[in-house]
Amino acid sequence: MKTIQGPALFLAQFASDTAPFDTWDGISGWAAGCGYKGVQVPSWDSRLIDLDQAAASTGYCDDWKGQAGENGIAVTELVCHLQGQLVAVHPAYDTAFDGFAAPSVRGNPAARQEWAVDQVKKTITASRNLGLRAVGTFSGALAWPYIYPWPQRPAGLVETAFDELATRWRPLLDHAEEQGIDLCYEIHPGEDLHDGVTFEMFLDRVNQHARAKMLYDPSHYILQCLDYLDNIDIYGDRIGMFHVKDAEFNPTGRQGVYGGFQSWVNRAGRFRSPGDGQVDFGAVFSKLAAMDFDGWAVVEWECALKHPEDGAREGAAFVRDHIIRVTPHAFDDFAAGGTDEAANRKMLGLDR
Repeated sequence: MKTIQGPALFLAQFASDTAPFDTWDGISGWAAGCGYKGVQVPSWDSRLIDLDQAAASTGYCDDWKGQAGENGIAVTELVCHLQGQLVAVHPAYDTAFDGFAAPSVRGNPAARQEWAVDQVKKTITASRNLGLRAVGTFSGALAWPYIYPWPQRPAGLVETAFDELATRWRPLLDHAEEQGIDLCYEIHPGEDLHDGVTFEMFLDRVNQHARAKMLYDPSHYILQCLDYLDNIDIYGDRIGMFHVKDAEFNPTGRQGVYGGFQSWVNRAGRFRSPGDGQVDFGAVFSKLAAMDFDGWAVVEWECALKHPEDGAREGAAFVRDHIIRVTPHAFDDFAAGGTDEAANRKMLGLDR
């Protein structure tokens, strides 16, 4: 059995233009001070990493990783959620998602998609240069505007969307295979890959590609009323990354899953800091330990109520207390008696 690594922190929600969150040295040192052993790094944030250099130079990667190491911090993974989102964008979202792209390609969907594909490739290559094993991303979405079938979707609409999504991602999955990197899709509302069924639809179209994995985040399943523990049982061999983020769903007679266009704090479903929501993390960590998941437990802070720095400090302790140091012994072999076929036959009365 293997022990989960951690605690680690996803830095996307903390990077800013204010010290210590505005430099790689500053934010990695701050994370260590909060009790973290690792950090997950957004590859789109140039304050933290130069992605072009990381993809081109192992020397840069060694220096960059070494700077974090001097602060007692390991780099767990690079992620490219924002760039992955831009691999597939329905025209209804062009304006909303343009801000994720470089200024030079905004307003030009074809150029934006080409830029996004290049960014994902560079994140994969940089991860290889850093000696990592997985990249987290979003799938993007072509069918999401049609998630609720009113009016009824025309026959073939969803199938055509998933065919195209697979066509766009297959070369990136093949590049990930060449680099020895798993590509872990965060199963997330707003993405075409938003639950287990849609993940399977995608897998079918990429021929069950070995590098297509999941970034498991139970908070998104709470908000969908999806069984997040059964999800681990079903997809355990496809779970390559793990976000520790909590959520709560409290429907009323006035609102439910859709939230009534309310702010995060006023929705029936909202994200919370680890331990403040409804996720049974004791069961989650137990299931992941039992399936030999040895990746990192990464806190992602998005709480609707708590201050992020408080959430970060508390999150480190929360993960540390939930990681199960797995036993090297089998409980039913405490006597270390070994196997004795003759004794077994005698106990069963087979030698009379």
